[in-house]
Amino acid sequence: MLISVLLFVLGLVCLIKGGDWFVDGSTGIARKFRLPELLIGATIVSIGTTLPEVMVSTTSALTGHGEIAYGNAIGSIICNTALIAAITITVKPTTVKKWALQTPVFFFFISAVFYAGVAYLTGYFSRTVGLILLSIFIFHMTLAVMQMKNKPLGETYKEVKAGDKKKKQRNSNDENPEDEAEQEGDFKHNIICLVIGAVLIAIGANLLVENGTLIAQELGVPESVIALTFVALGTSLPELVTAITSLLKGHGALSLGNIIGANIFNLVLVSGVAVTLAPFSVPQNSTLFGYNASLVLDIPVMFAVMALMTVPALIHGKLFRAQGIILLLIYALFCIIQFTL
Repeated sequence: MLISVLLFVLGLVCLIKGGDWFVDGSTGIARKFRLPELLIGATIVSIGTTLPEVMVSTTSALTGHGEIAYGNAIGSIICNTALIAAITITVKPTTVKKWALQTPVFFFFISAVFYAGVAYLTGYFSRTVGLILLSIFIFHMTLAVMQMKNKPLGETYKEVKAGDKKKKQRNSNDENPEDEAEQEGDFKHNIICLVIGAVLIAIGANLLVENGTLIAQELGVPESVIALTFVALGTSLPELVTAITSLLKGHGALSLGNIIGANIFNLVLVSGVAVTLAPFSVPQNSTLFGYNASLVLDIPVMFAVMALMTVPALIHGKLFRAQGIILLLIYALFCIIQFTL
């Protein structure tokens, strides 16, 4: 028990420090390439913070526990949105660039409709479904990279163009090789921070989930409750740490982009890898109103919280504190229902 507690604390330290370095590295890269923080948060940062879900779901599927892989993906999306993003929005609402938000939101709902369609119509995630999910992931990342290479359109593009013009005028008469070397060194430093941060996040999350589960079992918490809530929350801790770190450093858009990107990856990367390696059926451990609780509760809540978070941002270009409060209430109610099923 004592060893589990010490390893749990070590995991927490790894997560906090890893999240700090990961945010520093990603924001540094975003500044160098003049990329919106929301966009880089939805790609690079999201891959790093989704690593724990990939490891947990893949291991679960390969060991015959498909219900954990399934519940981890959907549970993490709900936790990411209705708890982690909700905290960020409630504490400090932020403005967002609509154009940078449109593509990840579109991909999420397309992926979610496909995922839900398979669950409702067949109840079985075959290897073909896994390959389709992974194809969506590859297409999404390709499009995101192309979007990064092509400078933003509209107002953002004008800002970038004006910045380039000023930079050229400033450096036209005196180009300093030392400045270029310093910028190159900063870029390498940001890459190193990004990689080390991602590794620490993955290690920390793994230590927290494994030892937290052991502690919960020692305290007599049922394993079914652990699988439905603790695993999803545990693997979402990197997003929570990244969100809090981003908030403290004044990068709210990075946090939002990370949440949306992580949610996409939970559906197409995490589930895709798990299903491709070991296909599984939709779990039927509990019922609600006489129907499979996952189909009646989990999937509809997933759609609802994502719509509540993203639709107002797409319309108004900003987030509101009321959204965060409502999302937190939904998450609390969702957890209460899960514990009483």
